[in-house]
Amino acid sequence: MTIQKVMVIGAGQMGSGIAQVCALAGFHVYMNDLKQEFLDRGLAGITKNLVRSVEKGRMTAEAKDEVLGRLTATTNLEDAKHVDIVIEAAVENMDIKKKIFAQLDGIAPAHAILATNTSSLPITEIAAATNRPEKVIGMHFMNPVPVMKLVEIIRGLQTADEVYAAIEDMTKKLSKVPVEVNDFPGFVSNRVLMPMINEAIFTVYEGVATPEAIDEVMKLGMNHPMGPLTLADFIGLDTCLYIMETLHEGFGDDKYRPCPLLRKYVKAGWLGRKTGRGFYTYET
Repeated sequence: MTIQKVMVIGAGQMGSGIAQVCALAGFHVYMNDLKQEFLDRGLAGITKNLVRSVEKGRMTAEAKDEVLGRLTATTNLEDAKHVDIVIEAAVENMDIKKKIFAQLDGIAPAHAILATNTSSLPITEIAAATNRPEKVIGMHFMNPVPVMKLVEIIRGLQTADEVYAAIEDMTKKLSKVPVEVNDFPGFVSNRVLMPMINEAIFTVYEGVATPEAIDEVMKLGMNHPMGPLTLADFIGLDTCLYIMETLHEGFGDDKYRPCPLLRKYVKAGWLGRKTGRGFYTYET
């Protein structure tokens, strides 16, 4: 199973990052989104990253132009008929993902793999929206994609062995490290990370310590490069809440109950770095 052409659905922070690393690895990439303005923003971010690499001497200007030449921005989902794999990086919502996968199933060639970058949703359920569940797989990149090495590869109930092998091989070509994970809510990364973040929020909620103090404890005492509340602001508090709700619903265990303070901040529109206010205040 040879992968040469890729479509990435979504030109946001994750989607543009995935498109960038795929183009850097020599794949021709169609980057798809609903509006041209989203694509323009995504391409501008990729170009900025590549220009920075040229300025730091990590790549030549010619190589940068070659990478950009392998990127095609499109608002037409029909372009999926040209590719060997689609990597979906749309909003973390099951109904939206199932709708996208059902559409892709009718457009993409029969041999094409349909992958999702979901951070917590069941691969098996997404696969059920298609007539090719054996070709559906999870490919969970970490943020920021160009920097972070890990990719969680998640098999659905029916994912074929050769599909897993193809994705593992592709991941290595992207200079990433593939780790095989089974299809449980939150997989490994978010099942471990989000309860830690949620517990840090509980310590603020209960008045145990300030956000600054909690982050210092985890950085200096546990050798974390970033405190859990700074990380929560970076991820987005709405995303953290959604994943905690997915874990709570998926396992039915109260240890995954989202902290009321997390819910309150999200309702207030304090979503973290992207809105200028979360557990900390940011310049917008």
